[in-house]
Amino acid sequence: MFKKAVLIKNLILLIPILMILSCKQKEQAASQLVEDPHSFSKPSIAVVEHLDLDIKVDFESQQISGKAVWKINNKAKSNEIIFDDSQLNISKITLGAEEKETTFTYGEEKEFLGRPLKVVITPETKLITIYYTTNAQASALQWLNPHQTAGKKRPYLFTQSESIAARSWIPCQDSPGIRFTYNATVSVPNDLLALMSAENPEVKNSTGIYHFKQVHPIPSYLLALAVGDIEFKAVDERTGVYAEPSVLAKAVYEFADMGKMVNAAEKLYGPYRWGRYDLLVLPPSFPFGGMENPNLTFITPTIIAGDRSLVSIISHELAHSWSGNLVTNATWNDFWLNEGFTNYFERRIDEEIFGKQEAEMQEEFAKKALEDAVKEMGDTSKDTYLKTDYTGRNPDEGTNDIAYEKGYFFLRTIEEAVGREKFDTFLRGYFDGHAFQSVSTEQFLAYLNENLIKGNSDLEKKIRVNDWVYGPGVPSNIAYSKGLWAKDGKFAKIDHIASAWNKNELKDTSVLTKEIVTSNERRFFINLLSPEMTAKRMADLDRQFNFTGSNNTDIQLAWYTLAIRHQYTAANKRIEDYLIENGRMWHIIPLYKEMMKMPEGLKKPKRFTKKQGLTITR
Repeated sequence: MFKKAVLIKNLILLIPILMILSCKQKEQAASQLVEDPHSFSKPSIAVVEHLDLDIKVDFESQQISGKAVWKINNKAKSNEIIFDDSQLNISKITLGAEEKETTFTYGEEKEFLGRPLKVVITPETKLITIYYTTNAQASALQWLNPHQTAGKKRPYLFTQSESIAARSWIPCQDSPGIRFTYNATVSVPNDLLALMSAENPEVKNSTGIYHFKQVHPIPSYLLALAVGDIEFKAVDERTGVYAEPSVLAKAVYEFADMGKMVNAAEKLYGPYRWGRYDLLVLPPSFPFGGMENPNLTFITPTIIAGDRSLVSIISHELAHSWSGNLVTNATWNDFWLNEGFTNYFERRIDEEIFGKQEAEMQEEFAKKALEDAVKEMGDTSKDTYLKTDYTGRNPDEGTNDIAYEKGYFFLRTIEEAVGREKFDTFLRGYFDGHAFQSVSTEQFLAYLNENLIKGNSDLEKKIRVNDWVYGPGVPSNIAYSKGLWAKDGKFAKIDHIASAWNKNELKDTSVLTKEIVTSNERRFFINLLSPEMTAKRMADLDRQFNFTGSNNTDIQLAWYTLAIRHQYTAANKRIEDYLIENGRMWHIIPLYKEMMKMPEGLKKPKRFTKKQGLTITR
């Protein structure tokens, strides 16, 4: 009787644990079984689990060569495993530690996707070695000549694997739903430093051979490599900055709050699980704001404004350490799970570090960006759904403000409906419960229903999940802060000042610089200026604010757009310098579009891009 009672008691205690384990196993299996329209791999049959990479970087030929050794799980005891390949030159493939050569074939090549690499294996195969070289036109590899770097003396290489470009520099199963650990050995010229999305060296060595280890399973789009004349300086015990020598001191000053940001993020949603959090400041030609590679965020130098006014982008890339890197969208049709969550997390970090008003200003810009995106796409377009379908298209097309800002406002609306404290508990549980897993939209919604909504019909009506996820445009229940627009709110004041300025009724112009102080306030003011404003009136404002001479790229973009539109020629030289020195796409494409509306059409854009070694067409 006693033993039976103890046994029953122990079983009762074990049931919740077994249920949790069972749920986790089901979730992991389900995440791998999600069909990915942007990968040829069939992970339910045979899937990669660990990579040992051994490569050499050759700047003269602009090639990477070497071998990728994959440990696999041949789940179905299949005679074939499928990798993704984009223009790789594969010399041979072997099986097992004894390296017995095997045969391989290619499937049909498809636009954007490359081709399937089909490798003959045995039911017992656990190890596959692929010998290969990259193509000079590999989409993930950005080879920079010395002129394109900050130092102008040594060449530079960086990779950009997101969304589906990892397959152009490593034969892999290139889906965000497939995760693996990796080790790497990378050989580079001995006066350059190599870095990866892994545990990194802090100084160059005399051999040019570097070893890396990533102990946490990551998807292929987070494989990253950078090689250049790079130095390191710590910010604190677990954060630091890598950059070219001429940039390093400025970058360390600019990013002095990195440690505070990590602490704020941990306070919100649990421990940072990747060891170190370091930044690599890329050369000016880096085309993105940032890339959240684990351990080592790649970041644009355009946010080094000298006054730390643009560092919220660090909050964004750091937040990806949870939303994206820790818990990943299962396919690129679920991209909002990465970016919408990250924008929400970013603004919570910024509120913690820089205050509520800063976060509210960012939210105001976000709302405008979302409205503009919906207007451009059409408010009935399926591309304005959160759950998108980019089958047959390049998933990079989904990198727009729908995923980022509609995703943000969906989460913001949930927060408003349930309360911040309850929503924070929910998000913390979501990150912890799905750590190092990939999740589909449907899996997230099931988790939301089970752990937050719980059949509450009133809550369902408040949130309107289907309208947000599977509906177009912006639902009418969107939640956002309105404090800045209150009678005494900052944006209401600026709006009043801008209105008076536009009507030429502002008698005391000194109020401009007294009331419009921060970078975000000035950016907001610029966006309120009249479309009929003349170049003369722009000159009046420039004398007050020196917008043309600003080093803040957000202000530069807003002001230079107006300067082109209103033919404010006093800004021409600064605009030219800005376009030649700045490779960040979202900050230069709008200006090129504006120039193309002018009477001279493509003449000026072509002149600028020629200086960058680029070409432009309509």
